[in-house]
Amino acid sequence: MANSKLGGELHQQRGTAENYGLDAARYDRTRPRYPDGLVERIARSCPGNELLNVGAGTGIEARQFQAAGCTVLGVEPDARMAEFARAHGTEIEIARFEEWDAADRRFDGIISGQAWHWVDPEAGAAKAASVLRPSGRFAAFWNVAEPPAEVREAFRKIYVEVVPDALATRAYSMPAPPVSSSPLLTKTIEGIRKAGGLFGEPEQWQFEWEYVYSKDEWLDQLPTQGDHGQFEPEKLERVLTEVGAAIDALGGSFDMKYTAVAVTATRPAS
Repeated sequence: MANSKLGGELHQQRGTAENYGLDAARYDRTRPRYPDGLVERIARSCPGNELLNVGAGTGIEARQFQAAGCTVLGVEPDARMAEFARAHGTEIEIARFEEWDAADRRFDGIISGQAWHWVDPEAGAAKAASVLRPSGRFAAFWNVAEPPAEVREAFRKIYVEVVPDALATRAYSMPAPPVSSSPLLTKTIEGIRKAGGLFGEPEQWQFEWEYVYSKDEWLDQLPTQGDHGQFEPEKLERVLTEVGAAIDALGGSFDMKYTAVAVTATRPAS
């Protein structure tokens, strides 16, 4: 999946992220959740249960942490995503995190699922430290997908032919880097370290899981990935048609391997 493989200065390209709100219900319905082990470990490691969810989107991870006993306030720049999250039980304030007014509030933990790469890594880390209580935990996490080799190659051929400049084309055309060295993670770690001692040394936590996608499930999710929302309508339709045919040729479904990986650090106790 393209946005799981590519880093770069994505916080400067937020127009892509803003496309996700075009169909918030589809985004919420199709995007993968996070394994219980990740949610529980983060929740247990915070000094209390009051969390701030940066880039809350439609509330996917907020609801998972609420189910684990946490109170969650979301910050989300897209009003369409925020409206969906509110309708499904998450309190949301609309703002970009770097510009959000904390109004002297403090939290036991800051979580950010599949969203921290849209935040300036240095400014974001400093802002996170400023709203955490002593010993509070910061945790940014992503689901990094790795399809089977035959699926990757079938999809690569389609994207190269139909949308050669797309993020997905680049992702499927390059070797998958080790999860631990993904640009998403390294830039987050660099931002924490450059925050000037506001956090302890960052750690990486990993949780492996799998999901079997039917053709219909994968095609339902595709328009929410990367820059698919910016494709010309006829090109998106062609991608959907040809990807569907490729999945049919592979037996009608495929097993996606995921690694849920978190970059996490704590604010000093004093």
